[in-house]
Amino acid sequence: MDAFTAGLLQRIRTTESDLMRARETGDDFLAEVEQGELDDLHRLAAEHGVEVGALSS
Repeated sequence: MDAFTAGLLQRIRTTESDLMRARETGDDFLAEVEQGELDDLHRLAAEHGVEVGALSS
């Protein structure tokens, strides 16, 4: 796995965790920001052929 892929997957994991934390604490604004970031990261992954399905658990 190259550095780009590893870094992208790590950012996705971190953002998923941050999104879950925002939802758990009821911070709707932060959850919206994190969801937007996650959507962008998934788009970037798709554009570069990076599989992220295994991360979502």
